[in-house]
Amino acid sequence: MAQIESNSEQEALPFVAPCRQVDLTDPIHWFKLGWQDFKHAPRISLIYGITLVIFSYIVAFFTWKLGGYVLILSLMSGFIFIAPVLALGLYSISCQLQAEMKPQIGYCLRQGRRHLGNVLVYSMILLVIFLLWARAASMIHVFFPMEAHPQLADLATFLGVGTAVGTLFAALVFSASAFSLPMMLDRKVDTVTAVITSVNAVLRNKGAMFVWAMIIVIALGISFATAFLGLAMLMPVLGYTTWHAYQATIKAEAWPEHSKVPSD
Repeated sequence: MAQIESNSEQEALPFVAPCRQVDLTDPIHWFKLGWQDFKHAPRISLIYGITLVIFSYIVAFFTWKLGGYVLILSLMSGFIFIAPVLALGLYSISCQLQAEMKPQIGYCLRQGRRHLGNVLVYSMILLVIFLLWARAASMIHVFFPMEAHPQLADLATFLGVGTAVGTLFAALVFSASAFSLPMMLDRKVDTVTAVITSVNAVLRNKGAMFVWAMIIVIALGISFATAFLGLAMLMPVLGYTTWHAYQATIKAEAWPEHSKVPSD
């Protein structure tokens, strides 16, 4: 009987969670909240950030050292599968801080394990997009000039088409990723609903989402310019900011919350 009631409740849920209209300046406020989370948990944030940076450097090193399209594809595919799981830990830290808990890596790992199924489905979606992106990138080379030393004007078509295609795929990934993972961490929701909710919210808040995307680009640019330490600090801040962006934008009250303390 309880199972039937549970199924009925799931069927009664909407296909997509509604979203709030956010202002252009709201992403700046989210970033400030993310920075506050970093200051409240600097040790675990730096541990997490340094781990992410080291992992990224290892992937980049083996890609550069061994080379080859197949290897790059394999490493990137593996990173696409692992990255969402790693991002869940950052959302978990913000969630623990809001619950006035002392953030713990073990808690993050237990939450990540609880959502592993949905995260793997999400990773598969990203992998399909990445494979299409890689295929499109290889096809764009037909626009590359055949001259030995092409001028910038000769490269204009190639650069223009490449930029347009890259922007299209980047916008698609950003739209699918902006709020979906935090929603899966927070609520008992399936991957498809979370992704569609994210895309819907981005389309309904284009101006604010453009500002948010620019903040990400600028933060990543600063982090790369400041090398290891900048990456280790700003990557967690961006993760925390994403959690606050989700809470400010998505109205997911219709879906039940996950228990605050995941079982071992």
